[in-house]
Amino acid sequence: MLRIMFVCHGNICRSPMAEFIFKDLIKKQGREQDFVVCSSATSTEEIWGNIGNPVYPPAKEELKKHGISCEGKRAVQLKKSDYDKYDLFIAMDSMNIRNINRIFGKDPERKVHKLMDYTDRKGDVADPWYSGRFDVAYRDICEGCISLLERMTVNE
Repeated sequence: MLRIMFVCHGNICRSPMAEFIFKDLIKKQGREQDFVVCSSATSTEEIWGNIGNPVYPPAKEELKKHGISCEGKRAVQLKKSDYDKYDLFIAMDSMNIRNINRIFGKDPERKVHKLMDYTDRKGDVADPWYSGRFDVAYRDICEGCISLLERMTVNE
């Protein structure tokens, strides 16, 4: 079983979108039992009194357009102890990578990667919090998740 944690800044837009897109992909392939998939934030900005905010409404709406539910998801923060609990940490952008490394201190097993590095395009998933382009974020995240899953299938 492969344990994957998708990570972004606040865990209310990109990383939960990636979590639920990836879960949808593995469900369609009948492979849910092969993976544990979740998401987290590098910051606490969306977490108040140990209770995280729900997925940002435009992100939730974009997922819904594609028949994907993220109901019940709330922001959680990445913890140093997560390093030993997961096989891969998939970040949405370079700043996330920097902040993940700050939380973990080091990455001796090379578990931390950017989602778009699994595609031919490389680079960052633009943050729709600033651009308002949840459709573009969905497209990029979906492409990254498909490529990541393909890579996992080839490596089995």
